[in-house]
Amino acid sequence: MTDAVLVTGAFGLVGSSTVKRLAADGRRVVATDLDVPANRKAAEKLPPGVEVQYADLTDPAAAEALLASVAPAAVIHLAAIIPPFIYTRRILAKKVNVDATGSLVTAAQKLPTPPRFVLASSVAVYGARNPHTHPDPLTADTALNPADVYGAHKVAAEALVRASTLDWVILRLGGVLTVDPAAYMKLDNLYFEGLLPVDGRIQTVDVRDVARAFATATTAAAVGETLLIGGDDSHRLVQGDVAPAMAAAMGLVGGLPTGLKGDPASDADWFNTDWMDTTRAQQVLKYQHHSWPEMLIETANKAGATRHLLRVAAPLTKAVFTRRAGYYGRTEPYADPWGAIATKWADPRPDVVEELER
Repeated sequence: MTDAVLVTGAFGLVGSSTVKRLAADGRRVVATDLDVPANRKAAEKLPPGVEVQYADLTDPAAAEALLASVAPAAVIHLAAIIPPFIYTRRILAKKVNVDATGSLVTAAQKLPTPPRFVLASSVAVYGARNPHTHPDPLTADTALNPADVYGAHKVAAEALVRASTLDWVILRLGGVLTVDPAAYMKLDNLYFEGLLPVDGRIQTVDVRDVARAFATATTAAAVGETLLIGGDDSHRLVQGDVAPAMAAAMGLVGGLPTGLKGDPASDADWFNTDWMDTTRAQQVLKYQHHSWPEMLIETANKAGATRHLLRVAAPLTKAVFTRRAGYYGRTEPYADPWGAIATKWADPRPDVVEELER
């Protein structure tokens, strides 16, 4: 066994930040992801000393060979297919999100000295959250009730980890954000955000704080715990405030259309987000370092002179995005996130995957 930390999904948003955090802490890091041109390019920007081993974790033999080669002290398992793209790649997503987790766990248990296994999960395991009928924040003990295939995959992955003989820690993530303006220029993501009830509660968190949480979880006295990872209380927001605030920080003041509220009478027609009790996670991981106001200021600073150009373009941007919004032209008073997702991508229900595989 080495002192290495193996990070899967190492070139994603959380993965790249986690690799940087570990390297900055002086840890030996082995980063793994698919061998594709984008990841090869990203690997060139890794901190000095970080080792890269490409692997397709949906191949059990590849997962076993990777674990045997690295013999890590800890595994941080981040590799996943997430919304909204999971809805059109459901069979592949199960192989990545569930089956690959099982393969890694099996391979890790075979090592002479098994590693600690830190799993990235999500508040999606709790399903749709109507703030009118669920006023209390989420806790680790809140009942699981996944409303979509992503949440169902995370429930299944958690079960595989808990059933193992490994030392494990599970981190359920809230709304992970970055201060990098370029990350918010993806039209599919903007469209997706516009489908969610504007009054749905969400607890955001800076990706750098998430990275710190994962890095610390590899050694913290938290074995066998499920911890909720969100920002401090300044990150307790509602969905309709998040994208407009980030857009305004970049210069697009008033540049995004306003979405629809959720139906107070329907528990089903909300999205997988809510506020959370992060007391225990902060106590053991001490990861909350970036407040929401600080993130907005930093985003504005990074946007630089572009902010002035975007401010001028804001009225046109709003007009364009309004016409392209998922609810444009509809007369219904409330948001229908799952129906809109099904129309744009595919049926998000968790049982659809099982039906397709029969």
